[in-house]
Amino acid sequence: MEEEDHQLLLPLVENENICLPLPINVVSRYWNIELPMAEAIDSAKKYSDFNGSIIIEGIELAERHGLSCKIVHSSLNELKKIIDAGIPPIVILPGIPEITQHASVITGYNEDEKTILHYIQKGNLEGEQQEGAIPQEIFDREWSEEGRLMIIIAPSDILSKITLENDSKNRSNRLCFDSEKQNILQNYSEALSSLKESIELDPNNSTALHLYATMLNQQNVPECISFYEQSFKINTRSYLTFNGLGNFYLKTNEFEKAEKFYSKAIEINPKRSAKIYKNRAYLREKLNKNSDAKEDLKSYLKYFPKAHDRGIIEQAIREI
Repeated sequence: MEEEDHQLLLPLVENENICLPLPINVVSRYWNIELPMAEAIDSAKKYSDFNGSIIIEGIELAERHGLSCKIVHSSLNELKKIIDAGIPPIVILPGIPEITQHASVITGYNEDEKTILHYIQKGNLEGEQQEGAIPQEIFDREWSEEGRLMIIIAPSDILSKITLENDSKNRSNRLCFDSEKQNILQNYSEALSSLKESIELDPNNSTALHLYATMLNQQNVPECISFYEQSFKINTRSYLTFNGLGNFYLKTNEFEKAEKFYSKAIEINPKRSAKIYKNRAYLREKLNKNSDAKEDLKSYLKYFPKAHDRGIIEQAIREI
């Protein structure tokens, strides 16, 4: 690691699978552990209709081959300490319109330039690793929207020497990732059970509260409101939580409440709220706010240029 910019050198890795996400493969290779792709491919067979990444599958694969893992809600200062200890952390960040979140490996930081360095899959012309620098302030703001979740994968003897701010919350956070896997497998009772246990272990786990509220919302259970409210009291920057409340009130035709929470979500992260603009446009038209609805549809297309319904939306804009 170069002392002046606190940078770790990670291997260039191209292979990935829904059960072996790229960040986990990169970090494992960093520790000289080559995870068997064949095992990941075999695990992926039970997710034949899913296109995303199942992080917990990758974590469990790494653990089966000699690595250990902890999942914590962290801070910018702790992130830097982990890097300075020679450990590349994985963070959960807001996603692009097609996905709700994504995992990213952090390779270092530069104190002078106040930037955080992300791992980029492709190397330069000389085959050297490249990093994407993002202003520290922007990184921390976006990271906070996912509760500053950090995944640390390392050999057990190294991980045991690290003192973490929220080490006791590791089990609660892991159950959240377990529940997402069960949800994808449509094992809904198991997913709910994992989230209930997660909340029992840590009643202030905003991630668990949000996921539990989301599952209740999918089942049209009004109690989801309480869990959403508990979640955003803990993490006031969770735009997905505000979006969840907006979705519930949209389904119940409480348009003014839905508009309020959609607007809050958009205020937090306007660029990543593409699909929220479309929902807000719908309810604003119902509230006879046609001009505002048209602007929302324009914003939807601006921030989601690959929208499959682009033609329909363009027609709606002309007709409003």
